[in-house]
Amino acid sequence: MRIDGYQLDGYFDEMFEPGGVVRPHYRELAQRLGELSDAELASRRRMVDLMLRNQGVTFTVYSDQSGIEKVFPFDPIPRLLAAEEWDRVERGLVQRIEALNLFLRDVYHEQHILRDRVVDPELVLGATFFRREMMGFDPPRGIYVHVVGTDLIRDRDGDFMVLEDNARNPSGVSYVLQCRAVLKRVFPALFAHYGVRPVDDYAEWLKETLLHVAPRGAAEPTAVLLTPGIYNSAYFEHSFLARQMGVQLVEGRDLTVKDGAVCMRSTRGLQRVDVIYSRIDDDFLDPVAFRPDSLLGCAGLFAAYRGGAVAVANAPGTGVADDKAIYPFVPDMIRYYLKQDPILPNVPTWVASRPSDLAYILEHLEELVVKQTDASGGYGMMIGPHATAAEHAEFRRRVAAEPRRYIAQPTISLGRHPTICDDGLEGRCVDLRPYVLFGERIRVIPGGLTRVALRRGSLVVNSSQGGGYKDTWVLAAEAGVGPREEAADAQ
Repeated sequence: MRIDGYQLDGYFDEMFEPGGVVRPHYRELAQRLGELSDAELASRRRMVDLMLRNQGVTFTVYSDQSGIEKVFPFDPIPRLLAAEEWDRVERGLVQRIEALNLFLRDVYHEQHILRDRVVDPELVLGATFFRREMMGFDPPRGIYVHVVGTDLIRDRDGDFMVLEDNARNPSGVSYVLQCRAVLKRVFPALFAHYGVRPVDDYAEWLKETLLHVAPRGAAEPTAVLLTPGIYNSAYFEHSFLARQMGVQLVEGRDLTVKDGAVCMRSTRGLQRVDVIYSRIDDDFLDPVAFRPDSLLGCAGLFAAYRGGAVAVANAPGTGVADDKAIYPFVPDMIRYYLKQDPILPNVPTWVASRPSDLAYILEHLEELVVKQTDASGGYGMMIGPHATAAEHAEFRRRVAAEPRRYIAQPTISLGRHPTICDDGLEGRCVDLRPYVLFGERIRVIPGGLTRVALRRGSLVVNSSQGGGYKDTWVLAAEAGVGPREEAADAQ
């Protein structure tokens, strides 16, 4: 496949340095791609698609009228991260989840950070996902956020920045595990040459994380994964992770509360549940405590949780930490709680609820990316330079009417990665979502989900908006060194 005509277009490129020189850790991959004919590469791409289709690697697009279940587009050219660069990312992620957990404990107890006005109290107490029902309650082992997926992007200089934290129900890790298994079969020699750090232990790590918060005294604790059901966009992932962990996949109707404990119905009768990995929103967790019209949760579950009979991961109320209006304060949280400087910087952000920020957003709307604070999946967002005059007018109206619901950020030229397109190899914008687990210690999966904006010129990488994904290879520290298994300990 020809790579000599590849266009950089002024972006930071993962494979090529300015001037078109291949970066040192990409040289073997570039050489291998150059040796493959277009027909050979197309054949391997078809092999990848067929393997993923046969494995049912799908997701759901609610807005697509032609059918909701889609095969997640996968680009077979992996993204490579050098060991030294990954070390910094890993340390930054560990630092970040520690600070977020301390923040959650604080806002649901003494609220020191609010009283000291480090974070605006109105932003926290008015957040969609703030749960007053969690006030004064200590979750098992003091852990609120057990699983987080933090989205990283590169700026024009190639430096990693945090775009947002996903602390409620971070999705996508199943695609990391599935596409790794596929690429090991499609490029076995290349994979072996690079000594790629493994991701296969994620399911075991996740199960250990869940069982760590099981109620004390449970000799052989039982964990389950709670799903909204087959029509949820991430149902494939729910079923996949449950199988990989060897735990039951349950819906709310499979659970009941008896004598203050949560039990699941089985062919052997009621079986006690000690830990629930919840993949449904807090609102639907328990119709007694939250939305009374919910059919997805289990009546009495929250009372059992508050009574210490069951653990829930992530803890209810964790979503306040990934509200987009709280995100700008995470560097301040790191300084406040850990007395450290942030390792990974944030993207500059204007919070519309501040009068001065609101005035700036309204004046510069056409230049900015405007986001709804409680939305996800690329919804509730406008990219100013790519939007129409009508969209500018609509978002100007929305932001002015409800400033608490919006933030804005500069339009950043995301880093790009070579991607196979109809016209050959072209650069497409990418981000990176590593997954962090907080159990007995903090562990970061080596790599994560690289999402790709498959449409030419697009900055939106979300699958719901036409994005795809790549495998992410974290390379061994030295050539010839085998995969490393160690993980980051909690500091």
